[in-house]
Amino acid sequence: MVAGVFLLPALVLLGALVLYPIGYSVHRSFLDRSGAFAGVGNYVAIFTDDTVLTAVRNNAVWVVLAPTAATALGLVFAVLTERVRWATAFKLVVFMPMAVSMLAAGIIFRLVYEQEPERGVANAVAVGVHDVFHEAGGFPRARPLPEHPLRDGGEGAFVTREPVAAGTAVLLPLVGVAPADLPSGARPARAPRAPEEGVGGTAWLDFTRGGQGVPNVVDPGERGLEGLVVQAVRDGSVVAETRAAADGSFTLPAAAEGAVLRLPAENFREPYNGVSWLGPALVTPAIIGSYVWMWAGFAMVLIAAGLAGVPRELTEAARVDGASEWQVFRRITVPLLAPVLAVVLVTLTINVLKIFDLVFVIAPGSSQDDANVLALQLYRSSFGTDADPGLGSAIAVLLLVLVLPVMVANIRRIRRDARR
Repeated sequence: MVAGVFLLPALVLLGALVLYPIGYSVHRSFLDRSGAFAGVGNYVAIFTDDTVLTAVRNNAVWVVLAPTAATALGLVFAVLTERVRWATAFKLVVFMPMAVSMLAAGIIFRLVYEQEPERGVANAVAVGVHDVFHEAGGFPRARPLPEHPLRDGGEGAFVTREPVAAGTAVLLPLVGVAPADLPSGARPARAPRAPEEGVGGTAWLDFTRGGQGVPNVVDPGERGLEGLVVQAVRDGSVVAETRAAADGSFTLPAAAEGAVLRLPAENFREPYNGVSWLGPALVTPAIIGSYVWMWAGFAMVLIAAGLAGVPRELTEAARVDGASEWQVFRRITVPLLAPVLAVVLVTLTINVLKIFDLVFVIAPGSSQDDANVLALQLYRSSFGTDADPGLGSAIAVLLLVLVLPVMVANIRRIRRDARR
């Protein structure tokens, strides 16, 4: 009797804040948009509507990848930090994202995944690594005009219409480059001069502000295409190569005589703009990455606590018997940590089934349907512009049904551990 009196306030709150909302949601899930009885129509819609089916599939991806990745990363961190002096500082840094709200983390990673490399850290790194191996051309939109002595050479290159002769000056005019995009060292183009030996000429931007220039003539104010690669090609082979100077002038050796001059495609390669992290194909893995960043610290702390209870004599005995570090980790450490790993996985699985904030904040409007999850679809169905409370309630009941088996398994595990 006394115990019942003390439990009554908690039971009242439990009924008002948990049981009643669950019961009302189940009741509302059988009603249509107008409140009329719809039977199981809302549940049928969950598995027939393409938008909701996308949310179900994405939730399955989340449940498989996110808890597993966060737990595995936490396990690696927990094991490795035992071997370094600054373990406490490292754990603090890894655990710090847990202090950040989901909303703040979403804003952070929305900026990290920005498409423009000047703003998005992820694409700044991707572009930096890419450009080490495939440098962008200096004149990505440059091209010749029909009246220029250049023609399309295929595969993005341009070649002279006729082979060049020794002692002649070759004109290589191009357009399509904004004056502001010219190399910083570019100087006024020099009029083409015939060298005493070999082949020479000028490569320049054949454009004068106001349209007063004459095609194929170096007019005052026109600037050289500094750094433009010029090749002499004979019978499909490059026999000589050079780069234009700041004033656009270039000289090729006598071996270039009788060859055609080619401006290779590397001059006109478009700059790499990074990965479309928030596009339809990668938006879900990208958001999962932000979740792992937040929750790997949580997994690491719990696993590290469990690791502290592992008997050291077992691992030392295994090493004395000749076991490698990988064998000790796989055969002794992981099995002894199995209860802790189960706790972490179950906790993260329940958390992932309810994920909403990160998807809502990170996914842009153009790909939000592709990143949709059940909790987000619940919100959109219940409170969106075309709200359907019945469908939203059905999704809420589905989430409850998905969470219940995980919770039951967790409770059974706790009771089993308590009996030991």
